[in-house]
Amino acid sequence: QVQVVESGGDLVQPGGSLRLSCAASGIIFSIYAMGWYRQAPGSQRELVAAITGGITNYADSVKGRFTISRDNGKNTVYLQMNSLKPEDTAVYYCKAVRLPDSTSYWGQGTQVTVSS
Repeated sequence: QVQVVESGGDLVQPGGSLRLSCAASGIIFSIYAMGWYRQAPGSQRELVAAITGGITNYADSVKGRFTISRDNGKNTVYLQMNSLKPEDTAVYYCKAVRLPDSTSYWGQGTQVTVSS
C-alpha cells in the first residue's frame, strides 16, 4: 500500500523559516519525481517546487527562498522555506509521480500559516 505523509507545517511569523518533510512508503522512491504543491483558501492548487533526480524547479514566487531536496535512503523529500511571507499561507501537499507512466500519489497536506 502506497502512503505519502507530509509533516512540519506550523504557525510562523513573517520572515521565519520552516522545513516540511514528506515520507513515502510502498514505492520505489528513487524512480519517482517528487513535488510540493500548495493551495490557499479560494485558490487553485499550484506547484511550488519539484525534484526529478537531481534537477529542481521552482515557482517564481518562491525562487531564492525555498529549497527542495530529497534523501532516497530515507524515502523522504524536504521543502526548506525561508523568509516566509503571509502569502505563503496555504495547505502544502506532496505528490509522488512515477516517471514511466505518470502514476501519481498525493499526501493529505500540512497547514502552513504565516502571520504575526
